[in-house]
Amino acid sequence: MSSVHALYKTAPNPGHNWGDLGALDLAARLSHEARDAGMSEELLVENNSTLVRLINKIFMDAIEQKASDIHFESNSGRQDLHIRFRKDGILIPYLDIPSRFRSSVVSRIKIMAQLDITERRKPQDGKIDFSRFVPSNVELRVAIIPTRDGLEDIVLRVLAEASALSMDQLGLEAGMLLKLRSLIAKPQGLFLVCGPTGSGKTTTLHSLLGQLNDGESKIWTAEDPIEITQPGLRQVQVNAKIGWTFAAALRSFLRADPDVVMVGEIRDAETAKIAIEASLTGHMVFSTLHTNSAAESIVRLLDLGLDPFNFADGLTGILSQRLARRLCDACKQPHVLAEAEARLMLSEYCDGTTCAPAATLAAWRQRHANPKGDIVLYVAKGCPQCDHLGYKGRIGLYELLVADANVKALVQRRAQVAEVKACAGAAGMRSLKQDGIERVLSGFTDMHQVRATCG
Repeated sequence: MSSVHALYKTAPNPGHNWGDLGALDLAARLSHEARDAGMSEELLVENNSTLVRLINKIFMDAIEQKASDIHFESNSGRQDLHIRFRKDGILIPYLDIPSRFRSSVVSRIKIMAQLDITERRKPQDGKIDFSRFVPSNVELRVAIIPTRDGLEDIVLRVLAEASALSMDQLGLEAGMLLKLRSLIAKPQGLFLVCGPTGSGKTTTLHSLLGQLNDGESKIWTAEDPIEITQPGLRQVQVNAKIGWTFAAALRSFLRADPDVVMVGEIRDAETAKIAIEASLTGHMVFSTLHTNSAAESIVRLLDLGLDPFNFADGLTGILSQRLARRLCDACKQPHVLAEAEARLMLSEYCDGTTCAPAATLAAWRQRHANPKGDIVLYVAKGCPQCDHLGYKGRIGLYELLVADANVKALVQRRAQVAEVKACAGAAGMRSLKQDGIERVLSGFTDMHQVRATCG
């Protein structure tokens, strides 16, 4: 983590050209100016161009480093304001700023987000259209949360302009990809994508919509926020504050002659019931749920009060997913899979399934062994290309539950999660952890990341 204290005493003179300075230099310059001019907090926020440039530089660095979130963490007393970036799912230290500037930094971000700078007791939410300040088509979603001793923390989600990936770019196993193409090609039904926040659900949904966006279908989407745009889609930003909810948008879509409908998230019983009704009346409906597995999504929706028979009729499939850190291709180190390591991986792969360890190991060797008959795995090392972390980028892990006749029968009788998992597994569903282990055997990631992601 960088700190401005080392530069404070040697801050350059006021005549220095600051055009291409980094955040650390700008923070040192801010200390220099505030010390010499004796600026109050109000003057610092309103008149100091270095503070403005520092905040802009922090945001620009986050965008350039492909961070998903920026965390401003205020600490009591004279402890520094910590700034961290979330990159590839992990929080990375970025910069420390002296405590006397924390209120000025918070106030500046509130001004950019058009929030109340005098309110420090309640949480505030907003967004920053960063194109108003710099030539960058990026939106920052802002959450300000009061903490101890009258301080405030800020978390900003970076919503950079993104294009939809093709289904081939999602990284699904070939057989799973074939099944998925078949499921979404149905003329009607409900298809769900589930996983925790930040697991890539929106990216996957837009990939599926891109496959269907052939110019012959009318596709409506209700999103909050709209993160990915595609020509041909009719995309709607919901706004719960004015009653324009997912449920309200979905009702409107059904009066607008849709073929395909995407609802950003099923959060309540009303949205779930309308989605099922739409799937039973000639529409293909896509949505997301925040659940841990495909089977749990079924139980969650039944708990919301859905009629199990209508739900079973409408459901076509559920894709559960996670994102695991990907090994850096430039520095990952190979090693031959040892016997003890193989036994442990087999135990995790076969746990709770009908897989036989001996048969599974034989299948691994057939798919992944080199000409010598060895299975080669890789471990993280670290190099300049990956900031010496050993990982660069992320890879998707998936499980695809196909709602066949047996699964539908279980839905109708409100079966438990374990029964649904067993039924789907017997029909060939690969669990998230099994898919992760296959990615380890293919050299994309390691078991440490799979266990951290899938448990």
